[in-house]
Amino acid sequence: MTSSTQLTSKPHYPILDGLRGVAAMMVVIMHLFEPHATGHLDMIVNHGYLAVDFFFLLSGFVIGYAYDDRWARMSLRNFFRRRLIRLHPMVVLGSVIGAVCFYFQDSPAFPAIHTVPVWRLIVVMLIGCTLIPIPPGMDIRGWQEMHPLDGPAWSLFFEYVANILYALFVRKFSKTLLTILVVVAGAALIHYTVTGGTGDLIGGWSLDPKQLRIGITRLMYPFFAGLLLFRVTRLRSVKYGFTWCSLLLVAVLAFPRIGDGNHLWQNGLYESACVLFVFPLIVYLGAGGQPAGQFSARLCKFFGDISYPLYISHYPLIYIYWGYVTSHPGVHYGEAWPRMLATFAIALMLAYGYLKLYDEPVRRWLTVKADSLAGRGSSSSSRS
Repeated sequence: MTSSTQLTSKPHYPILDGLRGVAAMMVVIMHLFEPHATGHLDMIVNHGYLAVDFFFLLSGFVIGYAYDDRWARMSLRNFFRRRLIRLHPMVVLGSVIGAVCFYFQDSPAFPAIHTVPVWRLIVVMLIGCTLIPIPPGMDIRGWQEMHPLDGPAWSLFFEYVANILYALFVRKFSKTLLTILVVVAGAALIHYTVTGGTGDLIGGWSLDPKQLRIGITRLMYPFFAGLLLFRVTRLRSVKYGFTWCSLLLVAVLAFPRIGDGNHLWQNGLYESACVLFVFPLIVYLGAGGQPAGQFSARLCKFFGDISYPLYISHYPLIYIYWGYVTSHPGVHYGEAWPRMLATFAIALMLAYGYLKLYDEPVRRWLTVKADSLAGRGSSSSSRS
């Protein structure tokens, strides 16, 4: 059977790559404004966290495109190896970066950091490198995160769960059965956002029953709706697709909170509509289009290339910025904007550096090693 690492790469959807970068940047911007908010109701870039749900939908669509027609010549082992090579190098680096930055984050926001011994930090870092969630009892920050050195890694944990479910079961589903799964998952998402008590999809990052429920709810509909979208739609070309899709995505993620604390269900309906209908529309329009000119094509490629390194590596800088805000009570983002801008620029530059100096070379090396091992296995099998 052909090694998954030896399978010919398919052409990318360039606009979807670009949109992934737009969503990653919106996540960083939201996280920079978040320390200045008093809660969910007054956050700037209020729905930026929905970028995670957009990522899940994109992943489901792209997984279907990349692998649905390859299972006749690809084993489960090769699929998982291919996915690990693509995703896990940055998981490891994200955990290491979080450990390097950890003691610089000591502040009123994280008052116990200076009491954490180095040995415990190293243990949490090594566990983080595996993406295994840590229980609340092992938390070293105080936020009860399953990955306290690199908060966004929680969504990669659920991404891995989705890949396992796809490879073991869902890839074999008929369109009818997949549609039933998506409808049930969509109903569960609406039920949570409208009746879950917060009116939003914030959460999923802790290893406790409530947070795990949020994470599974956020994963199941968008990922498998993306897979269904790939299987059932015929794409159509849209002129200036990247521009229009980017504007729509930014508008959805930056939209102010809907309703007040007494009408949480109103915001829940908004978020349900975004995830169930608007995000699939954006992916559909983006997949069918092509960049309008060389500049747009280069921009889409650049955004797509840095999207994952930016998303998985930026949060240690956010922890430091959060510490700065809590160390200066009353500081407004109108005063802090130079520091916010500098943090964003540093995160962007570091992400590009991680991409070129670490992620791409490591993935190439791992691919060569995997192909070499697969070749030896084939030779041994033929000799026997």
